[in-house]
Amino acid sequence: MQKWIASITALSVAMGVSGATAAPPQQEARADNVKQLLVDLGERTGPFVGAGGGTLYGLSDEGVPSDNTLEPLRIHSIAQKPPAGAQHPNGDAMVVAEPFFRTGGEYIQIYVQDMYASWPYENPGGVVPCNEVCFDDFMQKLAWVVDRASNSPHADRFVYVPFNEPDHIWYELGTGNNAAYRTRMDAFLNHWKRAVEYIRAHHPEARVMGMNDATFRQRNYADFLTFARDNNVLPDIVSWHQLPSNSLDPASTNYFRTTFRTYRNLERERGITPIPININEYAGNRDLTVPGQLIKWTAMFEEAKVAAGGKAYWTAAGGLAGDVVQTNKPGGGWWFYKMYADLKGGDTVRVTRPDTTTIDALDGIAVVDDDRRQARIVAGGGAEDFDVVIDNVDADLFGKKVGVTMSATTWSGQNSDAPPPVVLLDSDVAVKDGKITVPVRGLGVHGDGGANTDLMAAYEIVLSPGGRGSRQPIDRPWQGSYEAESATITAGQVYTQGTVQNWNGAAASGNRDVGSLNRSDSAVDFNVDVPQAGTYRLGIMYGNQTGQPSQQVLTVNGGQAQFVDYEATMNWTWRTRKDVNVELNQGTNHIRLAKSHPELGAAVGEATLDRVDLELVSRAGPGTRRYEAELSQATAGSVTHEYDHPQQSGAGHLVLKRGGEAMFTVYAEEDGYYDIQFRHNSPGKRDTAVAQIGLDRRPVDGAHLRATPGGTFWDTDTHRLFLSAGVNRVTVQGITPTPVRLDAIIVTRAVTGAQPVRSHEAESAVLKGSAAVESHGYASGGQYVGGVGHGGTGGPGECR
Repeated sequence: MQKWIASITALSVAMGVSGATAAPPQQEARADNVKQLLVDLGERTGPFVGAGGGTLYGLSDEGVPSDNTLEPLRIHSIAQKPPAGAQHPNGDAMVVAEPFFRTGGEYIQIYVQDMYASWPYENPGGVVPCNEVCFDDFMQKLAWVVDRASNSPHADRFVYVPFNEPDHIWYELGTGNNAAYRTRMDAFLNHWKRAVEYIRAHHPEARVMGMNDATFRQRNYADFLTFARDNNVLPDIVSWHQLPSNSLDPASTNYFRTTFRTYRNLERERGITPIPININEYAGNRDLTVPGQLIKWTAMFEEAKVAAGGKAYWTAAGGLAGDVVQTNKPGGGWWFYKMYADLKGGDTVRVTRPDTTTIDALDGIAVVDDDRRQARIVAGGGAEDFDVVIDNVDADLFGKKVGVTMSATTWSGQNSDAPPPVVLLDSDVAVKDGKITVPVRGLGVHGDGGANTDLMAAYEIVLSPGGRGSRQPIDRPWQGSYEAESATITAGQVYTQGTVQNWNGAAASGNRDVGSLNRSDSAVDFNVDVPQAGTYRLGIMYGNQTGQPSQQVLTVNGGQAQFVDYEATMNWTWRTRKDVNVELNQGTNHIRLAKSHPELGAAVGEATLDRVDLELVSRAGPGTRRYEAELSQATAGSVTHEYDHPQQSGAGHLVLKRGGEAMFTVYAEEDGYYDIQFRHNSPGKRDTAVAQIGLDRRPVDGAHLRATPGGTFWDTDTHRLFLSAGVNRVTVQGITPTPVRLDAIIVTRAVTGAQPVRSHEAESAVLKGSAAVESHGYASGGQYVGGVGHGGTGGPGECR
């Protein structure tokens, strides 16, 4: 049972809701002018490509990020530096190749010019365009790269990008001076030809990508295609970048849907067979990590059937462009790309947007999957309520009733993790005239716990055959969010962040935050209303650019003050979250975050504030999450989806034949043991192992599903597994000729028995040599041991 964010989402009366275990509350009739996203399941537009989840420098080293965060996203391609490239200290294509390919990646782009240390790349010739001195230096580096890549065991999966953003760097092809452009383009085309011919001569069958401009210009690509066609040096993959927000603006010449059509027309005019396109750098900081923005980019790419796309590199490497926290924890953006990856296997269908003239308008992707007997829709990006109207719901595929599950994920900051998407609706729906309507109401983001659509959220709707299974209650604690800029501010300033105009400014909730809270009287006061007295988790979205831990003073209803410690962040607008439990009264409460307090004194450093979130803390014991098998990823062998058993949990279940495997992406709040119940039906000789349980691509010794003939149809095997904080891959694979029916897994934090993680203070150890106990306010227990391993008069320090 998922227990997360409170909101109210209901199906309209016209849908004929039935069989829901948690009946949605009645709502007022919808206004006639509510926006509608129209999905026509009867008009298929081709197989789902879903290759827009790549990144530039999204991986940095083995395990950074973890395999657990890579495999569920089904990433198609990434871009990295060459071996020995000086552009970055890590991110070598040869180093990240093994983890990327073993988790399902297709190919890695090698940015050849990232051999250079500076950005923009240093120009050895010192003039524009790149002269022979410059190009000779480049060719020496290219030879090095080709030699290493062509001798790699992954040689056939590397794609060379010889030049990066030549419209700005070395050649400056974006000039408006026609004479200068002609000279520069001639130099570039000559160098392109020589570089491509060298690659293909020394690495036969290698693929080449280009021209990789920072901005699509019709003039540039027209000349490039003509020359490359005539000289037999057409790229295997065409690439350019779509970075500013005007890529989403229908009124702009840089609107992607326009640049795509223009490019395809250039090919057609030149008799060139369409070349796969990779938009290998897209979006600015305003959009990255924000599910409601990312759906707009990926929907455009899917509509155009772009072969691949990758998020731009603006901040830190190794975190999938901000979607992974530390190495294994997902942010809201990661969960969006998991929704996106789960569309794989279906055919896309026609989606009609309600607004095709405005930037930042509602958009979506929809697929129908005959094998899974599911339709999936991912939509979002609008601040207003909207309906998803689904037409041509095939009775032969779905039956007379359709199971509808809707979930949502929203922005969690650039450096703070997020739980799995919250389930907003899980019901059976009667189809009327081949149509159903799903009103989207959202996450309750305005602080009242009510059902408001979230501009920064993405919503996933799954349709499947209904009417047979049982639904679990949707039990979510109350939640509310409060913008800092809407609070009472003393000696601080409201700043605007991440707008259409400031497209590379960091995203902020409500596009504003509060900073300059560095005076002794600086404070932000929130008045919040909560439905009942109790313990609430206060999540503070902050930024701290001081380079060291900083503080604010927290008081609740004028009570005991306490310091809240904030870890350093990349900059003032790079958000992470600090959670503090507070006791609140029913009704109105006053929460203050201040620079100082008469009794405690001044806080250390300063922080910016974006918003605070409140969530009622459950006192019902350890949290439990249920993962329905029919919503998991089938990752190997023969797996079929069935919906025919009246006692099944959710809409359906899986049937795993020998070798058939289902993978569950299981979230853990912290490292530790978790009890996982596997609900299954496994005929055969009693206690015979019929399925192997795996964790993070390793079989767990002794962990099997066992045959249990007779009795109830569904049985449960429980296994205790150690899960890492963040996401984990739990797999179930059939290992006998007899098929295994898998219904669901239920995951609960183990609170009894031995625990695998224990903490021991270093100052309590036996010290030798130069090791000595030191004091520090931010050390655990206020002390730490210094001098370990350092030679001194007493010998090297030891801590035992």
